[in-house]
Amino acid sequence: MTRRVKTGIPGMDEILHGGIPERNVVLLSGGPGTGKTIFSQQFLWNGLQMGEPGIYVALEEHPVQVRQNMAQFGWDVRKYEEEGLFAMVDAFTAGIGKSKEYEKYIVHDLTDIREFIEVLRQAIRDINAKRVVVDSVTTLYINKPAMARSIILQLKRVLAGTGCTSIFVSQISVGERGFGGPGVEHGVDGIIRLDLDEIDGELKRSLIVWKMRGTSHSMRRHPFDITDKGIVVYPDKVLKRGRILEI
Repeated sequence: MTRRVKTGIPGMDEILHGGIPERNVVLLSGGPGTGKTIFSQQFLWNGLQMGEPGIYVALEEHPVQVRQNMAQFGWDVRKYEEEGLFAMVDAFTAGIGKSKEYEKYIVHDLTDIREFIEVLRQAIRDINAKRVVVDSVTTLYINKPAMARSIILQLKRVLAGTGCTSIFVSQISVGERGFGGPGVEHGVDGIIRLDLDEIDGELKRSLIVWKMRGTSHSMRRHPFDITDKGIVVYPDKVLKRGRILEI
């Protein structure tokens, strides 16, 4: 039996019929405001509560800002960093400013995928990481879309090889049907798509598990909310033709 990694997000593990299969790389795809970053940070935080060390790769935000945003939900990772159970990989500042004094893991040249992978691999080794989030992986190939699948597969080889279960946050534009880069959907083990749709003059959040290797899963679109404690998914409800129905 494949070991399952619990997301710990209320309602999500029911939709995944027990959790994400260990070593899977999951593409978490969605437009702006859909909750991708919160979902991925909640996944890491819940892992820490279960004794599973985690790494957050910050490509879109300053690491200080990431820590502050997590703390707003009650997810204060600083003590876990001090204990060697959590690591932040700074792939945002390139070591400019005070980051070189405060951050242990810094990617200086984002165009060098080998440097990126080496810094990530070192962080994984140092804390014996079990969960990794890359937010957002789209940044790595936004200027070279033809390299998207190749970069995904290089990362996947390293992460699955070290035993990590990973979430790659993928950005798409409003109304886009794809998953955030040519061929990326074929290079990952799972896809969870988050959506924010205007229905009868009101924005509603929902998610659907597009695919997940190694497990069956719900094939329905489920509504979810973002609360002051993070994301809550409703596995017993389905969003259908703009209406939320009880299952």
